[in-house]
Amino acid sequence: MFACPLSFASLLCVTAAWPALSGRENRFSSEGKSEEVRSAAIKRLLEVFGMEDPPAVHAHKQPPQYMLDLYNTVADVDGVTKDPYLLEGNTVRSFFDKLRSEQVEFKFNLSTVARSEKVLTAELHLFKLRPQGSLTYSRHHFCQVSVYQLLDIRKTNSTQAKKLLSSRLIPVHSAGWEVFTVTQAVRSWMADEGSNLGLHVVVRTLEGSQTDLKLIRFASGRHHHPSKQSMLVLFTDDGRRSAALGSINPHEAIATSFLSQTPVKSFRTARSLDYSEKELRSKPCQRLPLYVDFEEIGWSGWIVSPRGYNAYHCKGSCSFPLGQNMRPTNHATVQSIINALKLIQGIETPCCVPEQLFSINLLYFDDDENVVLKQYNDMVAGSCGCH
Repeated sequence: MFACPLSFASLLCVTAAWPALSGRENRFSSEGKSEEVRSAAIKRLLEVFGMEDPPAVHAHKQPPQYMLDLYNTVADVDGVTKDPYLLEGNTVRSFFDKLRSEQVEFKFNLSTVARSEKVLTAELHLFKLRPQGSLTYSRHHFCQVSVYQLLDIRKTNSTQAKKLLSSRLIPVHSAGWEVFTVTQAVRSWMADEGSNLGLHVVVRTLEGSQTDLKLIRFASGRHHHPSKQSMLVLFTDDGRRSAALGSINPHEAIATSFLSQTPVKSFRTARSLDYSEKELRSKPCQRLPLYVDFEEIGWSGWIVSPRGYNAYHCKGSCSFPLGQNMRPTNHATVQSIINALKLIQGIETPCCVPEQLFSINLLYFDDDENVVLKQYNDMVAGSCGCH
């Protein structure tokens, strides 16, 4: 027998537990089966993450700071969701402006968004530059910035070539990110891809006259650092989110759990694995580490964070009598009694299974180099019990 590391990668080397085959032909046959199992495991894992194929590698790209900050807000260092109510929907995408022009017109390619996804909120993020030196002492302190959706008058009943989406006053002498809601436009683009003609930004003085953009300037993708590039941020829900979100803080539940916290590394050796197989089954039901290392399965190139996460797994006996520390269901308690009294033949003891499951967050590049933050349910066993 071979001992596999106790990580998700152990699924990929499951054939190592098969009896050793003799002869060169059998060795090649075993290698072929092992590769077949690996491919099937990777494909199944991609399905869990809602993908058909792994995205292209974009290791040289830097994700927007906004997406990094958002990830750190909703997830801990291992990617586990801090609070299921922090994120609107379960998917956030950032799109960079495709026009990269000198004008205040912006266009974003939304082809990677599935039609089945529900658009919750869409935001246009623009980085406002400080005014030029000659305008530092301008008499204007505020300007009105309006964002319009460009329309194809051939497809609408309106005679107007644009539709107002958002408008507000902005301090002339400030610098930094300005965010405008453009949800209406994105929903119309999702309904009719051909209607996506982009967005247009207009700046006016308080007197109502349109300026020449010297008072308020926004960073363009061509002449400014990529970190200041104009961006569309889209919050959606793909329907995979659980209808009922638990109100229990996952870290509080883990901290107060009766389950042992065995270090991950102690399980990544053959000796400790042998010990666990012989001894752990006789121990009470408990939670044990199960580390999923994205580098081991070749995904580190397109995943930004986390590098891996501890999914945990449940192992141990649910022998009679089941105490409350075993978190048994009433059904499990009755089953254990029937088993202990041998009242009915063939009734097994209850199973040690996850009692609470928590979600994780993945920050990654898609095929179009957009950065995506996605939340996946039921990925971490928070506690175990006898069911």
